[in-house]
Amino acid sequence: MDSPAPNARGDEGSGIVPAGFDGHRLLPLATALLDAEGRVLHWSEDAERLLGWTVEDMVGQYAAPLLAVPDRRDEVLALYERILVDRRWSGVFPVRHKDGHTVELDFRTFGITGPGERPLVLATGADLHAVRQVEADLAVLDGFFTQSPIGMAVYDTELRFVRLNQALARINGLPAEQHLGRRIDAVLPGLNGAEIEAVMRQVLSTGRPVVDARSYGRTPGDPRHDRAWSASYFRLADPEGRVLGVSSSIIDVTERFQAEARAARAQERLTLLADATARIGTTLDMQRTAEELISAVVPRFADFATVDLLDPILRGEEPSTLAPDEGVQLRAVASGEGYDSTLTRTADAVGETSAYDSHRIYTKSLRSGRPLHVPYVDEEKLRTIAAREERVKPALDAGLHSYLLVPLMARGMVLGGAEFVRTRNPEPFTEGDVSLAEELVARTAVCIDNARLYRRERDTALTLQRSLLPQEIHRTLGLEIAYRYLPSSVVSEVGGDWFDVVPLSCGRVALVVGDVMGHGIRAAATMGQLRTVARTLATLDMAPAQVLARLDETADGIGEGQFATCVCVVYDPVDRSCTISSAGHLPPVVMGPDGDATVLEVPPGVPLGVGGVAFENTEFTLREGAILTLYTDGLVERRGADIDHGIDQLRQTLAARGRTLEAHCDAVVSALVRGGSEDDVAMIMARALPIPRDRIATLPLGGQGPAPSLARRFTRATLAGWGLTPLSDFAELLVSELVTNALVHGGEPLRLRLFRDRALTLEVADTGRQTPRLRPAGSEDEGGRGMYLVNELAHRWGSRATSEGKVVWAELELPLGS
Repeated sequence: MDSPAPNARGDEGSGIVPAGFDGHRLLPLATALLDAEGRVLHWSEDAERLLGWTVEDMVGQYAAPLLAVPDRRDEVLALYERILVDRRWSGVFPVRHKDGHTVELDFRTFGITGPGERPLVLATGADLHAVRQVEADLAVLDGFFTQSPIGMAVYDTELRFVRLNQALARINGLPAEQHLGRRIDAVLPGLNGAEIEAVMRQVLSTGRPVVDARSYGRTPGDPRHDRAWSASYFRLADPEGRVLGVSSSIIDVTERFQAEARAARAQERLTLLADATARIGTTLDMQRTAEELISAVVPRFADFATVDLLDPILRGEEPSTLAPDEGVQLRAVASGEGYDSTLTRTADAVGETSAYDSHRIYTKSLRSGRPLHVPYVDEEKLRTIAAREERVKPALDAGLHSYLLVPLMARGMVLGGAEFVRTRNPEPFTEGDVSLAEELVARTAVCIDNARLYRRERDTALTLQRSLLPQEIHRTLGLEIAYRYLPSSVVSEVGGDWFDVVPLSCGRVALVVGDVMGHGIRAAATMGQLRTVARTLATLDMAPAQVLARLDETADGIGEGQFATCVCVVYDPVDRSCTISSAGHLPPVVMGPDGDATVLEVPPGVPLGVGGVAFENTEFTLREGAILTLYTDGLVERRGADIDHGIDQLRQTLAARGRTLEAHCDAVVSALVRGGSEDDVAMIMARALPIPRDRIATLPLGGQGPAPSLARRFTRATLAGWGLTPLSDFAELLVSELVTNALVHGGEPLRLRLFRDRALTLEVADTGRQTPRLRPAGSEDEGGRGMYLVNELAHRWGSRATSEGKVVWAELELPLGS
């Protein structure tokens, strides 16, 4: 080796290998060790792969004859001599392949000292074309890494920074050298480092890349604001598959994150608004509506909330404008919290009243109708809000930091206020929250006002309805009566159900149950008219079918669409006979003394108001101890169920012996009206009882001698036995006139009956059909004054038709204490 090769580029430090290219680690690197004479002492596997010469071919042989291109062997020898002198050389030189072709190698040679101070040469070389490709790739990669505006970083398997570009250093606000060798949480403690490292460990273990992993927090580059980044991670490995670390690319997505957060909050508000809209106002109850608002906003919107209403509103009064110098008195109707805290104990309990002076900020907000928004609450601000000074410190201790009051307003009038508080939720109320609260409270206010108006109308209708129902049921001889009336608990308006117990002459009683179709004040008013007419007609001793016929005319005259069902029963306690007629009403249920309950077969008829259809009377006997039950459809009718099932259930409930009549009523209500009724319920139960012997006396009059004298003697003797001797003179005179009237105008008298109940009733039955009447008598007439005498002496008198003819009766008031 005499001289360097003329094209052997560069000397020591020529700079062919770019910075960071560590000994061609990524390329096959041929290595050979030569002694001073140029004999090969070592030959690597990569050298064998690059040049084809095996270890056996080379070790112990002179390198120049084998490797040098024939016409350049002198250059090789000169270059080798120089290396021995200068101890180092790098450059490109052609080498002969074993098969004869030439390979351009990029060489690096080093002179070293071997054992015994023996000079040796270590030569390494790589294929020039491969080196140029790697250099180009590394240049591109290095330029991409250093010039990219996207933050980039490489981490080792311990997740420590190995390299990062300036873009990432600027994002983090720290020089690149302060990152190297350190982990993320040590460099950037303000980030969610644990989550980031968990993602990188997943990438290291699985090899699956992760795209758009979000990180957030604050960095030294912007320590006062929260920012967000999107990062993608992939695993780094060498060609043999050995894991080297993780690489990441990072972009700032704060604006997009904030936009997504705003969109998410808007979506959350819309969802809350939709849910609350469906939840608020499901009933026409003021307190329930307020509770529905609380359940809708806690804890999704506020950690604690309360609704207070003005006292006049709760009393059903009309809302009015608040005067400038007028304070307010509010009562808490609903409150709730999302977490167990002391805040609930510092606020008004439901039902508790608080007064606010006119100068208080709470009162001013209600008076103006504008929300009171305090995003950040401190002790001074809370003192102006709280109703009582002693509540300020406990509220702050509970974590109250943001407050919102929205007046409840409907039709321009203030009903009360809704307060919202945040304690655990660190975010203060924003203007968007204020708008949402106003929307929710406005809907609640309308529902509360509707509930107030409904309550007032319902109270009016209930008052009207109850005033039209019997206020007192008089005791009836020979009949025990129990009843129930239950207004609907489901339907929003009162109905037109009614019942009545009408005392009639001679101890008889009329039982009436009816149901006006529809609900509301009109139905209640119609019910009142029909009940009044029915009561009047019954007292005129009309048969049930006649009563219903007149009621039908009345219903038809009330107005179009006013229909009602009705059942009327007249009971005579003397022989326990019943006469019944129905106008489209449900059939009665009769429970016999043996406990067998059956449905009474009665011609159903048509509802009142249809017109043009006759009604029928049906007669039956109510055995002693038997129970007759009349009811409206609200007792047995349920939506989705056959009404026959309800009637059968009523029958089965009644078929139980040993109960009192009141217990029977309770059992029926408990069995059939569980959970409330969708319609009003009216029910009468009547049990037939025996009549005491000292209450009734009967004298047959046919073929027993002079009827008037017999009647007088019988009457005097009977009244003496009953202790009613003071009435004997009047009673004898009335009986004599009634019997004489029967003999003269009514045909054969059949019997005389004396009946003592609330009054003393004297009745004479005959076979005539002509109704007695008052008619004028001339001064020379010998007769015609009998009924005038009866009319003057009796408390009241009348007649009624029977199957045998008629009965004429008169009543005398009993002495006090009888």
